[in-house]
Amino acid sequence: MLQYDFLRFGIKDLIDVLIVAFIIYQVLKLARGTRSAQIIVGLSLLAGVAFISYWFQLEGLTFLFSTLATFGIIVFVIVFQPELRGTLAQIGQNRLIRSFFKLEHKKTLEDVVRAALRLAELRYGGLIVIERRTGLRNFAESGKNLNAELSYELLVTLFTPYTPLHDGAVIVSGEFVVAAAASLPLTSNPRYGKLFGMRHKAAIGVSEVSDAVVVVVSEETSELSIAYNGVLDANIPKARFRSKLAEYLRK
Repeated sequence: MLQYDFLRFGIKDLIDVLIVAFIIYQVLKLARGTRSAQIIVGLSLLAGVAFISYWFQLEGLTFLFSTLATFGIIVFVIVFQPELRGTLAQIGQNRLIRSFFKLEHKKTLEDVVRAALRLAELRYGGLIVIERRTGLRNFAESGKNLNAELSYELLVTLFTPYTPLHDGAVIVSGEFVVAAAASLPLTSNPRYGKLFGMRHKAAIGVSEVSDAVVVVVSEETSELSIAYNGVLDANIPKARFRSKLAEYLRK
């Protein structure tokens, strides 16, 4: 692409630069608004001082930075441990990667099962939509954006009556609660017209337009149901609920 005396810049070099630039951009984006941003600024200043020491052949500073560089990777991992864990988790949640490896999130299954059984015990209504390959962003935007790490305690809290977010659906993507109090389309299937309430109809409705697996806890009867592909599997025995949900998630 470009050649001038000792300088040669080809397609491979362009790709290399773009990849490095993308990685740096993602790191800065991740650190924005956190204490890590201040650390990055400090490291950048140290890198500038190190460059100057090498350029002007300042032996003392050069020796110091050479020694520090030996432990730099370890220090970097320790300082940025939370951010690195978050980044790796986001990479694992990427749909392209999940389509190749078909990852089954055991933690998601366990948390949803525990929450559903507890909600049934308390006779609290619940509507949990587990996203799969079909994106549910349009439904998530109708509710309150959370992007919180999934946990059994969080799900039970969200569906506790008289709390601000208890009415509506919770949307789960991977190991994160994307949104709460979300609105879902109701099914128009006459088969479910008079037999079930709004939660069940909403669960069936969203399963008709996506491949999501939807868990419903009845507030009146404390029954557990699962909607998938426009069909409601109602009144699942509590002893078989975990195996049933795992079966649907594997489909």
